[in-house]
Amino acid sequence: MTTFPTSLPRPHTHPLRGGARLNWGILAPGDIAKDFVHAIHTHTDQRAVAVAGRSLQRAQAFAERNCIPRAYADHRQLVDDPAVDIIYIAAPHSEHKRLALLAISAGKHVLIEKPIALTAAEGREIRDAARFAGVFAMEGMWSRYIPQTDVMLQLKADGVLGELSLVLADFGTKGSTDPAGRIYNPDLGGGSLLDLGIYPLWFSHLWLGTPTEITAIGSLTETGVDQQTAIVLGYGGIAQAVLSTNLLAFTPARASISGSDARIEVNPWFVVPAGFDLVAPGKGDVRLSFGNDTGLEFRDGIAWEAAAVAQHVADGLTDSPLHPLALAIDVMQTMDVIRSQVGTLR
Repeated sequence: MTTFPTSLPRPHTHPLRGGARLNWGILAPGDIAKDFVHAIHTHTDQRAVAVAGRSLQRAQAFAERNCIPRAYADHRQLVDDPAVDIIYIAAPHSEHKRLALLAISAGKHVLIEKPIALTAAEGREIRDAARFAGVFAMEGMWSRYIPQTDVMLQLKADGVLGELSLVLADFGTKGSTDPAGRIYNPDLGGGSLLDLGIYPLWFSHLWLGTPTEITAIGSLTETGVDQQTAIVLGYGGIAQAVLSTNLLAFTPARASISGSDARIEVNPWFVVPAGFDLVAPGKGDVRLSFGNDTGLEFRDGIAWEAAAVAQHVADGLTDSPLHPLALAIDVMQTMDVIRSQVGTLR
């Protein structure tokens, strides 16, 4: 058994200011794009310099609200803008592949909001196009870049947890039930799995790798998207992950990693900068706590991802060393199997 530590390591994160800087183009204006721009403008040296939407009026309104100098009604105009270094794709899931390939064909780097695409096959198309063009491409799994994730992985690397046996994670929330909206519309890649379930799946892959067994049960909305799914992943009889996601309730959004020597309990919501407890074996009365004292909360955590991506590009990388395309595609391959079992994979 590894000795239980007396203190926690310091996080290794990219500095939010003073490093590499990129000019960002935004495709397309919406709530996630709004939070992305707010995070980078408030907490980093990154700047959004152009936005494109379904109409010029919508793009201009977004630009005015978010201090972006240029707005376009045409996606091609944005990707061809010579002042834009990288495109952040925040459109509905169904548009991720098309817009990523459009940007890559124009020689632009891309950060694609999770999930990278609707399927693993689409993810591979994006990967291959980016490799051919020699540009940087990454899925926007911003939770990988927040400080608590780095500290937790340091504990794993140091052997503090021992042999891992169980990962638990859930993420469920209620939102608009508009059948034409992106969450309930199958044509837009709606459903709980692609929008929320991607986080628990990524979390289990981060800690345990690729599962050897995948079992899922779920139910569908009247529009045909998944509304609730429970997932069990097996890892050759050595470890398991038990995950859940739904659109019906606000769940605790907690996660934990249990090993033979210690466990980590991540504070709600586990995908945002919220901290965690390292718990000693036994009844759990010995704890070390890692808190969020950064002042960045909820989606402001995107700032670490954006600053890191800028540095990756400056370093000449075409893939993220922390969240590589291979991992994003591997998660989507697991997602494909789950969606097939639930009945939503087209």
